[in-house]
Amino acid sequence: MPKTITIRLDDETYNLIRSAAEGQMRSIANYVEYATISHLTEEAFASDEEMEQIMSDNELVQTLKKARTDVRTKRYTVVQ
Repeated sequence: MPKTITIRLDDETYNLIRSAAEGQMRSIANYVEYATISHLTEEAFASDEEMEQIMSDNELVQTLKKARTDVRTKRYTVVQ
């Protein structure tokens, strides 16, 4: 179910978003949703090339596996 949010923007930011939305013939709400999803999916996921590079680094893969085990068994310290 869609949710409504309220955000406060300065005039410059609002105008940038409005111009970008108009340029793509979108409503401001639709543009904010589109831009947010685009940003999150690009930042959250590795490309196939990046994933291949990660998986080919055996030492890194072993470190990540150990970290996953440590988190699962609560063997870690939060540093602030």
